[in-house]
Amino acid sequence: MSALGTPLLTVRDLHTYLATVQGVVRAVDGVSFTVHEAEVLGIVGESGCGKTVTCRTIMGLMPARSVHTEGEVIYHPRGEGSLLGASEDVMRTVRGAHLAMIFQDPMTALNPVLNIGDQLIEAVRAHDRCSAAEARTRAISLLDRVGIPAASRRMRDYPFQFSGGMLQRALIAIALASSPRLLLADEPTTSLDVIIQDQILCLLLELQRDTGMSMILVSHDLAVISEMCDKIIVMYAGQVVEEGTAADVISAPRHPYTHALLEALPQAEQRGQLRNISGSPPSLINVPGGCRFAPRCQFATPECLNWETTLVAAGERDHAARCWRHQEIAEGQEAWQRSDSASA
Repeated sequence: MSALGTPLLTVRDLHTYLATVQGVVRAVDGVSFTVHEAEVLGIVGESGCGKTVTCRTIMGLMPARSVHTEGEVIYHPRGEGSLLGASEDVMRTVRGAHLAMIFQDPMTALNPVLNIGDQLIEAVRAHDRCSAAEARTRAISLLDRVGIPAASRRMRDYPFQFSGGMLQRALIAIALASSPRLLLADEPTTSLDVIIQDQILCLLLELQRDTGMSMILVSHDLAVISEMCDKIIVMYAGQVVEEGTAADVISAPRHPYTHALLEALPQAEQRGQLRNISGSPPSLINVPGGCRFAPRCQFATPECLNWETTLVAAGERDHAARCWRHQEIAEGQEAWQRSDSASA
């Protein structure tokens, strides 16, 4: 885990609204966070909470015709100008050389009619004026670095000849081709089996530590996020509902949604049915007033349905939660822990 360094990327009050035939979807609704040099930031939340849209908005990959964005995305090495609204020429210079992204499904992220080597060489030469021979040598080195056996020979293979885990490794190699300062990994292990998931996550963490790059790791799995990240932001229904260091968020969650996610994690000694979170997230077309989690919250009161939600300081070291009862929740957790210790 890294110490807090120089700010690298700052997202301020980000809104991403999608126009659909049913109405306007408020997919990302006022998200703010900062990623520092050599830091790993985890974004966690259930499907549809806005994690992927946040990352794609940062990268300038949302379709302009049907999407409205507001806020600021500041990549500090290029100055204080926001990447939101920047021209495609500007974004092409930023993507790859500064910001790179690994997508969820490796099966669809690569061109099926080009071999792996050609796609990797293209990525190398996109931001590095080197000869074809130099690019090929670097491409082989990258494949070898991400654990592809017989890298030189596998350069000739096509995506269909790679397993899911090997495709994800190839995508990581492509993302690293231009030595980015910040890597956005959007649920990079979703389609992989458990053993391969662990290998890919260990690889990402090893590469992050070796290169000193920063990383945003997106996942619905709080256990994975807690193991790999310096800081965590928890998203629900398009908003950040809790943020803080990984240690604070995991050991002393201050938002009921974070608490419920932790309660739902399987335990080694657990017997019987797993705990779940009752109910469903709200529609992001007709977003209700007050706390968006209130209809599913075991701690909710009538006031929660009308409270104008905002992140408020909770605990130590920049820990914040979007809950006006965060202190009561913390005291309740302490009481439960004392009760568990007494009954053990």
